[in-house]
Amino acid sequence: MTSKEKSQYVDELVAELNEAGVFYLADTSELTVESVNALRRTCFKNNIKLRVVKNTLLKKAMEQITDKNFGELTSVLAGPTSIMYSEIGNAPAKVIKDFRKKHSKPILKGAFIEEAIFIGDNQVDFLTSIKSKEELLGDIIMLLQSPAKNVVSGLQSGGNKLSGILKTLSEK
Repeated sequence: MTSKEKSQYVDELVAELNEAGVFYLADTSELTVESVNALRRTCFKNNIKLRVVKNTLLKKAMEQITDKNFGELTSVLAGPTSIMYSEIGNAPAKVIKDFRKKHSKPILKGAFIEEAIFIGDNQVDFLTSIKSKEELLGDIIMLLQSPAKNVVSGLQSGGNKLSGILKTLSEK
């Protein structure tokens, strides 16, 4: 790879990292071609972009970004690394956990989720339990709607009783 190609590669990574609010670093080495293709298909179905990266170039890209703090993520950049971009914080963790039911890898090296950093494969179970922004908004809406629904149903049932009483009184 020429220095111009490396520079272009780093620029692409900088653009992707600036856009990404969520990305996971994983080790997908030792997977067969069939397994890697199956992982790519699974990622595609879950709106996750999977890309194999060069550690030194990814480290340079991370160093160029000043508005995000990647903290200890640069320390896990050793050995083969794949980066998984997603819009949903727990989606890559779910894919990794599900894929490992049949395969030994991918192994989670680290994750960056909306400014939070997670290091190590022992974080996979925790990351799968994180709710996405949409799930949290849904929970909040449900909580807000519950009292309003009770008031409306109370008014509706009371209205029927009141109209029944008025009808009875008018007949007398």
